[in-house]
Amino acid sequence: MAARMGKRAKRARGADGESARKDLESKLESVLESRANANSVFDILEYLESENDGNVQAAIRTCSKLFESMLEKGELYIGDLPSEDESLPDSMGAEEKYKIWMRHRYNSFVSCLVDLLHHNSFQIQELALCVLMKCIVLEGKFPMEASKWKDGYRFSRLLLKLVVTSLLPEDKDSSPLITRFQEYMEYDDVRYYTMSVINENLARVHQKTKESLPAAFQNNVFNLLSTINMPVENELSHFLVTQKEKCDDWKPAKLKEHKRVFEKVWMNFLRDKLAVSLYKKVLLILHESILPHMSKPTLMIDFLTAAYDIGGAISLLALNGLFVLIHQHNLDYPDFYKKLYSLLDPSVFHVKYRARFFHLANLFLSSTHLPVYLVAAFIKRLSRLSLTAPPQVLLMIIPFICNLIRRHPACRPLIHQPMALGDMTSDPYIMEEEDPAKSQALESSLWELEALQNHYYPDVVRAANVISRSLSIQESDISELLELSSYELFEKQMKKRFGSVPLEFEPVRGLLGRKQDVTAEHFSI
Repeated sequence: MAARMGKRAKRARGADGESARKDLESKLESVLESRANANSVFDILEYLESENDGNVQAAIRTCSKLFESMLEKGELYIGDLPSEDESLPDSMGAEEKYKIWMRHRYNSFVSCLVDLLHHNSFQIQELALCVLMKCIVLEGKFPMEASKWKDGYRFSRLLLKLVVTSLLPEDKDSSPLITRFQEYMEYDDVRYYTMSVINENLARVHQKTKESLPAAFQNNVFNLLSTINMPVENELSHFLVTQKEKCDDWKPAKLKEHKRVFEKVWMNFLRDKLAVSLYKKVLLILHESILPHMSKPTLMIDFLTAAYDIGGAISLLALNGLFVLIHQHNLDYPDFYKKLYSLLDPSVFHVKYRARFFHLANLFLSSTHLPVYLVAAFIKRLSRLSLTAPPQVLLMIIPFICNLIRRHPACRPLIHQPMALGDMTSDPYIMEEEDPAKSQALESSLWELEALQNHYYPDVVRAANVISRSLSIQESDISELLELSSYELFEKQMKKRFGSVPLEFEPVRGLLGRKQDVTAEHFSI
């Protein structure tokens, strides 16, 4: 028997595409035609190990047709499957023995598909994934483990677990296949059970490593979690596996249960130390894709505080989540504005997330109930930093400062406070002070903006000249200036057309430029 299997495997691996397809079609017809040809299933399964990618894809499709037909006809054993090595009782009929045997062949097919999710060819991975998800639908329609399910709903959670676990390897990136799996996450039952399986995988890998999760595993988990689009309606009815009847106690049909498992999986994922790049990815989607769907968003305070303390761009990105918790969930975070103030240093003008930071800062400082000393400190610090800021940033910072003054009229004296231009020694403002309340900003003035009226870039001069006139009440729209780049300024200047410039000069007369010499008489111009 083993020798015959080996010969079949060799033939399957060596067959060319056309002959393999014909052979597969022939054997499929023979198996479906008569149970006497059941052993041909081995020949079909052997093609799944072929070295020819086309043969493997043809074998996957053939097996899919075969077992779909078997399930529809009820030719697979239903119930607890005996081990293939286990001796079956003599009292068992040939019909039941055949179904047990065929059920084992189906399990072999599923195992091969799971292995093919790690194939070198993405086309084979994708096809294996789609057929596995089709098997979940078929097993729900024609259940083989009926005793373990209630009559109202049947979902092969075990099969989905094999799929999701294969999407989360610990040693390589599986983002292309995860992207392909994303369309199945739109189904409420798949989404719910996938989140549960991710939780189990996180616990398994934590138990295995005892330390930080492997970087590749973390990235795979994040890529899978970030594809989740949580539902907003209480009544969930978009299922991959159609249910026979509505069941009030079925968890995938309840929004509350979705939120509970969603919150649990994110908390379990974020409790581990993340790479800097992964921190950024999480924080970018936190306020829109995570916090609104959590039952208790305040559970994220520890993560956000830890992220804020890391510094740099991560601190900037953590601000949004903290602000959501403060304003929407009544989180008491007394040092929020103090920490925001400390983030204002020269580097903030050059980071990748500059536009996002100033968009948030504008939002944070929009309340008219903020104390005057706090707003004045922000205005003064931005003014001082503007002395060394690049032109593209100044075109945004100056209107930003003016908007703060318009929003908080009590800060207007900063514009008119008398002080010697550029005389930093007489400026009472303490730039090094970390506490805005002790910075003495209200006693200072905005001499820095007056200094910018002598800037080399004309547009900056025009922007800075605003403080020399009566400041309007209407705020300026800075949304289009947040992402202004030096390249855009350069392009703008290159496209400018200048008219003729009048010049005043005295025409030269004479070869050497002298009016009265001898050459002027003969070589005048």
